[in-house]
Amino acid sequence: MQLHYQTLGDPISGKGQPLILLHGLFGSGDNWGTVAKHFSQHYQVISVDLRNHGRSPHSDSQTYTEMADDLLELCDALGLDRIHLLGHSLGGKMAMQFATQYPDKLEKLIVVDMAIRTYPDAYTHIIDAMMAVDLSAMQSRSDVDKALTSKIPHTMVRQFLLMNLIKAENKLAWRINLAALRANYPHLIQAVCEHTRYEKPSLFIRGERSDYVRDTDIAHISTHFTNAQFTSLAANHWVHAEQPQAFIEVVDRFLAGSK
Repeated sequence: MQLHYQTLGDPISGKGQPLILLHGLFGSGDNWGTVAKHFSQHYQVISVDLRNHGRSPHSDSQTYTEMADDLLELCDALGLDRIHLLGHSLGGKMAMQFATQYPDKLEKLIVVDMAIRTYPDAYTHIIDAMMAVDLSAMQSRSDVDKALTSKIPHTMVRQFLLMNLIKAENKLAWRINLAALRANYPHLIQAVCEHTRYEKPSLFIRGERSDYVRDTDIAHISTHFTNAQFTSLAANHWVHAEQPQAFIEVVDRFLAGSK
């Protein structure tokens, strides 16, 4: 699958390997904003839309193996022999899958607020709420926002989801493939990398106020990612959005450090 991507930075004058950024569930490459802009000063930065997200193609199937293959296809198309890979949440799990599936393609791995384990179902109700909105009866983004309020009371969550709303032929539509995400979500919350080991440098960043990565998860991750470093930042799940400067500093040190 030919994924949609955006590039920042000069691949010729940039230092080190290209840096590929992977977003989380319901997101897109647009989410990286400030982070992508900063790192483009030193690396060629490639912000990717995962399948069924953003401007990438839709598919009925979405497994971690398939998503890793999608990224490999992109690397091959761009002539990238070795990359740094940074993924948040769903993108973090996908990054771990890629690292263990294609370790020779990676220089350094960064996973943001995501563990290996199976997670409880936290988002089916959100997908259902989005699918239940009759967009043909909606005139504006604010109409859709109001329609979602009873099922999704958190304003910031709704505003994030509404970034997936587009106008096509003067009609509102979801750019994200909600039906496929609904069908594949039981797989997406399953554990990854449970029978593999990855020995290259990796950095796991968690939010101190998030429950996505617990102390027990760190021990579990260490058994599979044997050259892992761990750090915590004063944030919830959206670590890079809540603490962009601290996040940038941590990642800068890791990427600039010795192999």
